[in-house]
Amino acid sequence: MTDGPSTLSVYARLFRYARRYAGHLSLGIAAGLLVGGSLFGLLRVSPNILIPFERTVAATPAAESEDVAPAGGEREPDAITQRVAELAERFNVPLTRDGGRITWQCMVLTLLALPVFVLIRALSAYANHYCMRWVGARVVRDLRDELFGHLQRQSLKFFGKSDIGQLISRCTNDTTIVEQTVAGTATELVRAPIEILAAAVFVVGAAVEHGFLGLILVMALLFPLVLLPMVVLGKFVRRYSRRALARISELVSRMHENFTGITAVKAYHMEQREQERFRDMNASYFRTVIRALRAELLMSPLVEAFGILLAGVFLVVCYARGIGLHQIIPVGLAGVVAYRPIKQLARLNAKLQRGGAALDRIFGLLDVDDPLAEAARPVPLDGFRDRIVFEGVHFAYDADAPRVLHDIDLDIPVGSVVALVGETGSGKTTMANLLARFYDPSSGRILLDGHDLREIEIASLRKLIGVVTQHTILFNDTIAHNIAYGTADATREAVEQAARRANAHAFIVADPAGYERVVGEKGFVLSGGERQRIAIARAILRDPPILILDEATSALDTVTERLVQEAISHVMQGRTVFAIAHRLSTIKHADQILLLDRGRVVERGTHEELYQRGGRYRRLCDMQVLEA
Repeated sequence: MTDGPSTLSVYARLFRYARRYAGHLSLGIAAGLLVGGSLFGLLRVSPNILIPFERTVAATPAAESEDVAPAGGEREPDAITQRVAELAERFNVPLTRDGGRITWQCMVLTLLALPVFVLIRALSAYANHYCMRWVGARVVRDLRDELFGHLQRQSLKFFGKSDIGQLISRCTNDTTIVEQTVAGTATELVRAPIEILAAAVFVVGAAVEHGFLGLILVMALLFPLVLLPMVVLGKFVRRYSRRALARISELVSRMHENFTGITAVKAYHMEQREQERFRDMNASYFRTVIRALRAELLMSPLVEAFGILLAGVFLVVCYARGIGLHQIIPVGLAGVVAYRPIKQLARLNAKLQRGGAALDRIFGLLDVDDPLAEAARPVPLDGFRDRIVFEGVHFAYDADAPRVLHDIDLDIPVGSVVALVGETGSGKTTMANLLARFYDPSSGRILLDGHDLREIEIASLRKLIGVVTQHTILFNDTIAHNIAYGTADATREAVEQAARRANAHAFIVADPAGYERVVGEKGFVLSGGERQRIAIARAILRDPPILILDEATSALDTVTERLVQEAISHVMQGRTVFAIAHRLSTIKHADQILLLDRGRVVERGTHEELYQRGGRYRRLCDMQVLEA
């Protein structure tokens, strides 16, 4: 498995989403700079705390002996301290008494100034956290919206080649990882580098002031050793995170397949086998997660070890060069201040690697684009007035796959009923899918009122065609919403009228919840015939001029079939109907019947014409009569 694009490149791509919210982003960064930069001021003032200590050391007999020299002698306060002293003198506010003790005025001023400083820092920290978290959450929301919208635009061919469980996992698990990564790192990624930079600037300034800049430059060259564990282990974290995401996708896919096929699982008593398969896949996922966890947990200890080693080298060199304690302590204080954000960066790097692996998978899915192509200047249609024509249509699901349809020619005048019959796999449903333009012909064309379907605006084409499929599609919503699906402006009266015409109103109102009854997953609480009548009512409400019925009565018993067939007969009036029939008795009155065999039209004509010929159609009719 390859590591894919670099972590930097995927986050650079993610940053394009963040640029839309430049206001919040700028405010969050500015607040982070203020919080991080405030450390520089604290560090700059901190050496002056040592001045009284240095004076005391300089006054001791040990400091005056020839064996121990004063550590730099008595130091003068820096510019900041001098400025504070000048302001104190101007306002007649003494800062210290004899002996170095602070005055009560200085104590009061400090107690007043400290809360102001803390308040400003706290407000800046709040603004930094809120703005960066807001931007992060909004970016992930936009990313999830774009991912779902991108999938909605893909063709049925794309979904036919995709694992639905894998797609669900990428839309949920992967985006959740990104959301957690952005939420947990955005704030620290702004503050930590600034805090490290503030400490570094202070150390360089102190080195220049005390004359050991060369030593600091050498330490700076050795500093990448501290970051080395983050770089090396980060690659392992990302690699195993990608594998973990792949494993969890397989788990989701396994669960999705199991739950949707739970009837077959129980019918064949495969619960134990399914549990064993899931346990094996879950164990594989666990092992991958643990490998990533090992690499992640090693980061902080190794960074800490390298940091301590570097500090030890610094102390040894300072001792060898006779650098004074008052010179070492400020630099050491800066190191202590920088230690937390450096260690934090190690943890952030692990999170960034996990998020990078998830982003890599998400962007990989976004880069796969297989939509149903729309013409550069599509033709909008407001109705169907003349005829539908199939001209030399061939079709295969893939370029290297065998053809499903061969040289189909068909003329369907407006208002006529065309029926397709034939054995399973003969190409009937494929012809219906081509007419609805779920797919495009491999060669040849389909014309609607003289326009190639590929030239017609997809939205206007969909409004002209209603589809009732063999496998009824209902959503886990109310009956009313399922009937009104695709007709957003439908009134309750129109919904009930469509249900009556589909002979569904009686069984709907028989339940106390009526039209507000929730049908369950895929209409689980309804019978097959009830689900089919709800789907027919949906097509009736849409009132399309072209109606595709893909074995719409196949799931119905004899009584229900009669009711639905009666409703369909009323709906057919004034419409062009493209019917796929399993029960030949339902299409006797069709204007044209096509018998398909292995993707070819082998017989065509009316029921009487085909029956009189004594060919395959007659044999099919006689066989169904005998079976009845």
